[in-house]
Amino acid sequence: MSIPAAYLGIILIWSTTPLAIKWSGESAGFLVGVSFRMFISVLVCAVIMSFMSRRLQWHRQALKVYFVASIGIFGSMMSVYWGAQFVESGLIAVIFGLTPIVTGLFAIACLKEEAFSFTKAAGLLLGIIGIAMIFLRGVSFGSLSILGISAIFVAMLLHSGSTVWMKQVQSNIKSLDAVYGGLLVSLPMYAIAWLLLEQPWPETLSARSLISISYLGLMGSVVGFILFYYVLQNISASRVGLIPLFTPVLALILGSQFNNEVIPLIVWLGSGLILLGMSIYQWGHHIVRVNPVTVDGAIETEYD
Repeated sequence: MSIPAAYLGIILIWSTTPLAIKWSGESAGFLVGVSFRMFISVLVCAVIMSFMSRRLQWHRQALKVYFVASIGIFGSMMSVYWGAQFVESGLIAVIFGLTPIVTGLFAIACLKEEAFSFTKAAGLLLGIIGIAMIFLRGVSFGSLSILGISAIFVAMLLHSGSTVWMKQVQSNIKSLDAVYGGLLVSLPMYAIAWLLLEQPWPETLSARSLISISYLGLMGSVVGFILFYYVLQNISASRVGLIPLFTPVLALILGSQFNNEVIPLIVWLGSGLILLGMSIYQWGHHIVRVNPVTVDGAIETEYD
């Protein structure tokens, strides 16, 4: 598969994921939605592995990859599903829109990909202002909204950290193996969560929840993560982190059209600042070029 096709596939899947997350837990609770999704994903991966006559690797490096993958599969997903109970679906994508900046910062610190610059600082500042405006929206809607926004923000941080760490440890582990292994490592964690939270077995699931869980189990977890790790193997982590630049607006539109979500003006303004900040963070150096200028033997900077 070509990298551009995989890149586009991730954008489409991630744009529809927030709404599907909302629908998957509406009739039985967030833990049912995320746990059933991951169980379906494990079954799909097992079938694919069997069809390809492949066995999962269990050497030390592979186990490390699976653990890093589980940070996103369990940690990030648990946080985002819990937070989705209290916020609109489009807002999930907006907060995850900070992923390019956060992933880039992690990549600078851990992978030494790029040096920090004036334009990156400006983009980061705009992103911070944008997320602050969204948190102000949460304050006006009450404590549960603030907790939901905070949980999704934590999920974004876990996802970004897992992305960069995966870039460090993935080595020659195939994308499907990383997803399948990460899912298997995550399943006991979900079982423990059921026990600790005393989650009752659902009596009924609506058709919309079942369809959403099935879609997320196949496309959101298996296909989406395989495409994600495939792209991650072939381009830089900061470029992979650029994907959420395209998803917030699409997710906001889908939530408004199909889930009757009313998006306050402050959220649109905050979202716009986040998108602008991401754009400046990634491409600002093409607009503002810094050239060294010598003045009386001293080096100064000149901005075009």
